[in-house]
Amino acid sequence: MADKNIDKETAKAQKEAEKAAEKAKKERIKASKPKKEGTIVSRGTAAVKKFCKDFVGTCKKVTWPTGKQVIKNAGVVLATIAVVAVAVFAVDWVLTEVFDLGKEAAIALGEQFAIETTTDGETTTAAETTTGEETTGEETTADEETTAEETTAEEETTAEETTAA
Repeated sequence: MADKNIDKETAKAQKEAEKAAEKAKKERIKASKPKKEGTIVSRGTAAVKKFCKDFVGTCKKVTWPTGKQVIKNAGVVLATIAVVAVAVFAVDWVLTEVFDLGKEAAIALGEQFAIETTTDGETTTAAETTTGEETTGEETTADEETTAEETTAEEETTAEETTAA
């Protein structure tokens, strides 16, 4: 039992020593920090001056490209943009054509395998329904026939005038 008490006392002493060491470390850091001198405006102005001085020093260290290098690099960039644009256009065009073909094939298959529908006791296929709704060039109304006859008569009179002249 005595060993347990000694271990507890030793652990307690170590913890106290660690706390004291950390407290001393914090006090040293606090003491080593310089006190802020001046107002907030004067400190801000000094910070801006330091930033500008560092910025100018960094800019002097930079190796700036020559005019020829700038033109060459700009040409490379423009050529790359052109190549990518052509590639994107080609892919877009190919995909558009493929999807259009797929759409036409789906429509053709839909007409080929039309589902029968029943309305009012009549049985018709979807293909017959769609073709019945569509108008063909053969169907004309009475107004269209008269317009066609008038156009034909005008063409004949124009043809006769040109032959007479």
